Amino acid sequence: MIIDCHTHINYYDDDNSPALPTTLEALQREMRRNRIDMALVLTSYKVNPGRPSIRDVVLATRDLKDIYAVAGVSYAKCRRETLVELREYLQEGTVRGLKLYPGYEPFFPNDPALRPVYEMAAEFDVPVMIHSGDTFDARGRVKYAHPIHIDDVAVDFPEVKIVICHIGNPWIRDCMEVVYKNSNVYTDISGLTLGNFTDRFESYMCKQLQDMLLYGVEPDKVLYGSDWPIATMESYLQFIADLRIPEKDRNKIMYQNAARLFKLSIGNSSLDTGPVFKWFGGAKGE
Repeated sequence: MIIDCHTHINYYDDDNSPALPTTLEALQREMRRNRIDMALVLTSYKVNPGRPSIRDVVLATRDLKDIYAVAGVSYAKCRRETLVELREYLQEGTVRGLKLYPGYEPFFPNDPALRPVYEMAAEFDVPVMIHSGDTFDARGRVKYAHPIHIDDVAVDFPEVKIVICHIGNPWIRDCMEVVYKNSNVYTDISGLTLGNFTDRFESYMCKQLQDMLLYGVEPDKVLYGSDWPIATMESYLQFIADLRIPEKDRNKIMYQNAARLFKLSIGNSSLDTGPVFKWFGGAKGE
């Protein structure tokens, strides 16, 4: 089984053309082609025709059994009415997590203005995913996106489950420390490349991820994600296939951890002794 915990249905080169339903249909095709069982769709920190609102994504996905929404929360537009709308989606289960975009927006994750967001996440027991590391947009300000700032959030809100996106790349060691230190912090491996991995960069990132798992970060704290369409699903699956890790750890990363964290039903499969992850061939983050 494969759960991709980090996908988007945005246009990244044209904000003026309506993305839905074209991008959702493209995601479903890619999932079928690459045998992806479930995906989480993360909405953006801004809304325009090329970047659907959380309302539009919820309406488009609420009847799907294999695609779930994670609500992007804009720091600049985080007002009472926004939280009221999010509360409705969290109550009905159509939103399975929240996403913050420090770096893309100029704020630190421990900004006191975000306290209502973290408190809502605690109330509904949903993860908060936080962008960390390099930005897809060169206009981003990476000083806000260093994973070390997430430590403050983890300490102040120990009941909130936090996912550091993109293993904090290029600050992977700092991400490792924050995940290792805090029992409520996880990380995903999405968005490490644009498009396809080159052989040289894939080898480098494989070594980084293997070192992370060897020197302190348990496989229970790592989630598989691609950041599609910024990165291709085929290249990401090959990247994971090349990792030299035990099969039980691979299964945790590929689906078990995400199923637990986002409360995704995976049928009768046991989360501890689920089906062995198999390959069927062929087949900078936000």
